[in-house]
Amino acid sequence: MVVTPTWVGFEQGPIRPPSEATSLLIRLNRNCPWNKCTFCPVYKGTRFSLREVDDVIEEIDVMAQMADAVRSLSWKLGFGGEVNRRVAEAVFSGALGANEQVRYIAFWLYHGGASAFLQDANSMVMKPADMIRVLEHLKKAFPHIERITTYARSATVARMTTEELQGIRSAGLTRVHIGLESGSDEVLSLVKKGTTQKQQIDGGKKVVEAGLELSEYIMPGLGGRKLSTEHARETAAALSAINPHFIRLRSFHAHRIMPIYEDVLSGDFELLIDDETVNEIRRVIEGLDDVESYIASDHILNLLEEVEGQLPGEKETSVSTIFRTPLPRI
Repeated sequence: MVVTPTWVGFEQGPIRPPSEATSLLIRLNRNCPWNKCTFCPVYKGTRFSLREVDDVIEEIDVMAQMADAVRSLSWKLGFGGEVNRRVAEAVFSGALGANEQVRYIAFWLYHGGASAFLQDANSMVMKPADMIRVLEHLKKAFPHIERITTYARSATVARMTTEELQGIRSAGLTRVHIGLESGSDEVLSLVKKGTTQKQQIDGGKKVVEAGLELSEYIMPGLGGRKLSTEHARETAAALSAINPHFIRLRSFHAHRIMPIYEDVLSGDFELLIDDETVNEIRRVIEGLDDVESYIASDHILNLLEEVEGQLPGEKETSVSTIFRTPLPRI
């Protein structure tokens, strides 16, 4: 009979960026403090709350205990602490009990155990001193973590000082993911984003100036047919002013669980067809000026996942890819 320890569990939020698929998820807050964007269905009907720092730290310690148990199993199996496929299979087969969270930790370690993502939406609303305390404890519990990232709103980081952001970076945060969505004030107002182009630029530039990596997400099609040209032009202008490390495409798709879907049904919001979305992506890329970002179309729902490359050197390649890629037949 296998005797396994009983652990108190830890919380995890509903989403993370695709690039954080193998990251350790640490929940600093619950849900979204804004939660009014009409294109986002994720947190609707929920209440935002900041978690107690002591509770987060306690959960990090639980994760560390689970990681130690997985590594100890590796030693028992003769793999010297390495969490390879054989060790992961043993954990998933019940060698440490039927605890799904232990299996999750084994999955994380199997994929290198080198990155963590702070949840939920906009964890930067946490007081800087509290964020620093969490980051320092996370680095102490898992000294081999190389990358720690989080979501943030541009309006939030725009209100922070560069010194506050630098302090958070020094404590261990390495990358910030911001949903720019659009650089057009009219589009931002239409979808109730709660920010402006100026705040988008100010917040993004402040993150970069603090020495943090910045991923900016843009949403082709978000302005509909009426605002497509402005959406592309002003988004390119905002990105050119920010010059983020990454520009990530997220093609807009209307779904019945989104508040904006009512506007689609009423005809107030006219969706783009695929050809128009592709042309909008092309206009954004062509409109980028003196940008050294890495552009990525890294989502399964995107049109043209082939669009990827380091700017400015691969700008022409990205544009030519758009022209030679056949559109999906629906």
